[in-house]
Amino acid sequence: MKPTHVLSATLLFTALAAGAQTQAPGLWEHAFTVKSAGGEMERAMAEMKKQMDAMPPEQRQQVEQMMASRGVKMGTQGGSGKVCLSKEQAARPAEPKVPEGCTQQVDQRSARTVKFHFECTKPSVSRGDGQMTYLSEKAYTGTMNITGEVSGKPQQMSMDMTGKWLGADCGDVKPAASSAR
Repeated sequence: MKPTHVLSATLLFTALAAGAQTQAPGLWEHAFTVKSAGGEMERAMAEMKKQMDAMPPEQRQQVEQMMASRGVKMGTQGGSGKVCLSKEQAARPAEPKVPEGCTQQVDQRSARTVKFHFECTKPSVSRGDGQMTYLSEKAYTGTMNITGEVSGKPQQMSMDMTGKWLGADCGDVKPAASSAR
């Protein structure tokens, strides 16, 4: 599982999170940290950062600006992304968008907690279980345990996620695609 796939998985499950509980409309920040049993994921993310740092300044600035324009920040152990949730999206039931090659299932749901399971065959094979806990309509926490492959070797990873509402004004961040709420 590449670092970019971890970000994709995180966004997938924040979409699932959004569908499970009423959320306030406006700007949200979704953040995650990743820990892998053998450290491969952390090394891969550090290598990605090293490659960015080695880019010519103009190219690195373009990549950083492109990521920032999408509200994405990446570090050596995780990252974050900003998402705008419109009033219309917040008012209707969610329709989580599952990437091609992935399936997800809600195993248990209570007033504040959702437990789920997922499996993906593309872009790489991975599976796992997770739990999202809603602290309020303006904050959640979550964890996932993932089994996947890094450089062709089995890898166990854990991911901690948080979501927090930043405010009603989304600024330059456009509302999320309506089917991905």
